[in-house]
Amino acid sequence: MAIRNIRKMGDDVLRKSSKEVKEMTPRLQTLIDDMFETMYQAYGVGLAAPQVGILKRLVVIDTYEGQPLVLINPKIVEKDGEQIGDEGCLSLPGKVAVVKRPNHVICEALDRDMNPVTVEGEGLLARAICHELDHLDGVLYPDVAEEPVRDADEEEE
Repeated sequence: MAIRNIRKMGDDVLRKSSKEVKEMTPRLQTLIDDMFETMYQAYGVGLAAPQVGILKRLVVIDTYEGQPLVLINPKIVEKDGEQIGDEGCLSLPGKVAVVKRPNHVICEALDRDMNPVTVEGEGLLARAICHELDHLDGVLYPDVAEEPVRDADEEEE
């Protein structure tokens, strides 16, 4: 396993749409392991393949509330409720903005063995799923934020 370089806002790769994963390969298994290691090293809860320069529809998520998730070719099939709160991103270190997201989502995807899975998330997990899936389509959270991005250490008035 290896720590990958996390691409920062301004890198063109973050604005591109990712391609569907057709088959699992040893190289893709290594990428998944590297993405988890990179995410944990950066103290993140999610990481999308474009953030490490790979335009594949693949995300890893660990909200530390259950099992770490590998989602391949994920699609949100249901969403409801609403949550509004600060959101950050490993591609915009030290920055946050208020983002409105669904409070509940159901996501269909493939796991790392290419088996179909359905993941239901609420709260932080719902936010993480929406955030990471946005990355697969070249969308960053400032694009959908309710307010301008600010330094994470700034106090809200």
